[in-house]
Amino acid sequence: MLRLCCKTKNGSHLMHGLTHRSCVQELKRKVEELTGIPCDVQKIMVGYPPSSLDLRNGEAHLKDYPIKSGDTLIVEEEKNKPKPQDRPAVTKGPNLEVSPVLARRVVPADNSCLFTSVYYVVEGGVYDPACAPEMRGLIAQIVSSDPAAYSEAVLGKTNEEYCTWIRRDDTWGGAIEVSILSKFYQCEICVVDTQTVRVDRFGEDAGYHKRVLLIYDGIHYDPLQKEIPGSDTPPQTIFSTTDDVILAQALELADEARRKWQFTDVNRFALRCMVCQTGLVGQKEAREHAKETGHTNFGEV
Repeated sequence: MLRLCCKTKNGSHLMHGLTHRSCVQELKRKVEELTGIPCDVQKIMVGYPPSSLDLRNGEAHLKDYPIKSGDTLIVEEEKNKPKPQDRPAVTKGPNLEVSPVLARRVVPADNSCLFTSVYYVVEGGVYDPACAPEMRGLIAQIVSSDPAAYSEAVLGKTNEEYCTWIRRDDTWGGAIEVSILSKFYQCEICVVDTQTVRVDRFGEDAGYHKRVLLIYDGIHYDPLQKEIPGSDTPPQTIFSTTDDVILAQALELADEARRKWQFTDVNRFALRCMVCQTGLVGQKEAREHAKETGHTNFGEV
């Protein structure tokens, strides 16, 4: 990923999300977003002494220009060019060039959000909340068929206890279940964490060609999809494992959520045991309570 410092008279800004495969128009839009200088009147310079870049071909890739990660780009407004708003008004037709964006598709927080989210992305954008029991049963079947691989040391409970537990509709899925589903669907499942702004790639080294993405806030999972705003075009949920740009966009989405505090601190959030109504704080107390009492049905307060 390119990390560029965009310098103007008003200060400097660090640009994320651009790669050498990004096009010139993406760079111009990012500069406009950070500086307020419209794309049409930008003069972008690099190096010392600064030399102006010829960025007239908006489809050209940044790899074709003398720009390296960490470079400082100097941006000025070309005064001799009219700003877009100063030009004669032209009647516009429908905007046919709206770029697709990566977005969160919210699913219900019903203890089965992981299963609903995985099903949504691997099936190409099919939302079916009734899929959860079938997916829970699938996981139980896979686990029970291989007790050596799925031992008590791996599962945290005996193989039989786990299979009974995962079939219940009030239990939550996590890393174990994502790993199993990655193998079953033969695709890389990337989970982007909004608290730590990192991505965990399940099936990364398995040689899969397909990649799907989920976003996770410490408790809840949602699927990620590429969509065209205001369009009826079906969203894209399956990507190539060679598409690193989509991972960069997912991390940007997670970072934005983190800055807006859209995550749950699993070490501090308040829980209540739905069996005995005991109040608990964080995962650690919940695990200890479950170990002491056998109660595993918790609700967030």
